[in-house]
Amino acid sequence: MKLGIIMDPISKIDIKKDSSFAMLLAAQKRGWNIQYMELDDLYMDNDIPVARMQYLKVADDLNKWYTLSDAHVDNLSTLDIILMRKDPPFDLEYIYSTYILEHAQRLGVLVVNNPTALRSVNEKFFITYFPNCIPPTRISRNTQVLLDFVTEHKDVIIKPLDNMGGKGIFRITEVNDNAESKLRSITKNGTGFIMAQKFLPEIAAGDKRILLIDGKPVPYALARVPTNTNLKGNLAQGAIGKGIELTDRDKWICDQVGSKLSDMGLVFVGIDIIGNYLTEINVTSPTCIRDLDNLFNISIAEQLMDAIEERKQEYM
Repeated sequence: MKLGIIMDPISKIDIKKDSSFAMLLAAQKRGWNIQYMELDDLYMDNDIPVARMQYLKVADDLNKWYTLSDAHVDNLSTLDIILMRKDPPFDLEYIYSTYILEHAQRLGVLVVNNPTALRSVNEKFFITYFPNCIPPTRISRNTQVLLDFVTEHKDVIIKPLDNMGGKGIFRITEVNDNAESKLRSITKNGTGFIMAQKFLPEIAAGDKRILLIDGKPVPYALARVPTNTNLKGNLAQGAIGKGIELTDRDKWICDQVGSKLSDMGLVFVGIDIIGNYLTEINVTSPTCIRDLDNLFNISIAEQLMDAIEERKQEYM
């Protein structure tokens, strides 16, 4: 099997935490040929999707975890599978790359996750398709509409629609000049949509990351527990990861969203749950594989490769 991966520079990853690296280890264990690419390696030559590629070998070694060959240029259709693992931001450059990947898909390559679905599923906005699963939520760029939401719910979390890792998130507990100023700033004076959600005090117990493989949940979650007064449940913001089993409500939410995501070609997804509510659906580059593997002695990447192999057989 020929596997291509598009990711951020492998030289800069933390292999103890990086989910893409876990996938690479699992693919190499199966004897798959791995081709490494970054976003600027992709291009179109008329109607042909092409890339500058390098053969990649990986090792679970903190001193030398990768070896790359000299670069060569090839048609993306020479690959069987492409893993799109570029981190957000989900900007125009990311969108353009999905057009290139759609051409590869047209030529028979299985792209994980499906590039059309990557464009369709904004990681914050898409939860609105599951109203029974989410807390009170408003998406707007109108400052007064957002302030009305604060007045109604008293305690509100504000999120940009296109950031990751807890960046740009803040809390508003009352309507005043400072709140209005913050909203004008984050909406770029009313020109950019943002999300407001009712604050969930259950965040103190952790923001749960649940991984779905082809619509089915891994039976454990990583609760990212905020520290001190920082209420951001993100590991990048200093939260502490704690392994937990899924609750009945967690499983119910997974049932609500899983089949739709799978049908869209979203093979690997991370959903975030605070208390009893779905808050985000992460499809671009979900993380936490290595954390959960280490906590529960499992191999999520192996399960993922099984699902990808099964998909590829159906795809052929």
